[in-house]
Amino acid sequence: MSISQLLLIGASVLTAAVSGVAAGAGTQPLYVQEAEIEVDPAQLESYKAAVAEQIETATRVEPGVIALYAVSENDNPARVRVFEIYRDQDAYRSHLETIHFKTYKATVEKMVRSLKLIRTTPIAFGALPK
Repeated sequence: MSISQLLLIGASVLTAAVSGVAAGAGTQPLYVQEAEIEVDPAQLESYKAAVAEQIETATRVEPGVIALYAVSENDNPARVRVFEIYRDQDAYRSHLETIHFKTYKATVEKMVRSLKLIRTTPIAFGALPK
């Protein structure tokens, strides 16, 4: 199973559990993307701490953030993927303007060797019932 598939499964579980959002249920489309990040291996532990703090804060204080997951590849832990689901594009834009996101970006600026954002289209979300 690929990292992208695992991220989608994990996002599906959290999406259903936290927000009850089902694909196609809302009037506005969800904003979903995957960030592919290459981190300087020498700074990986610092990066992990920064991304964990940013995700914890965003999911706790931003109502438009449905799910954020960060994972790294088993064979190359410096290759990180962040799977992001927002209520809509406005929620994503709002997220980019928060103090905690700007702090994260400034903190990891010299840790990140490359960043690629990939817009995705949700097909289906599913989760086990609580």
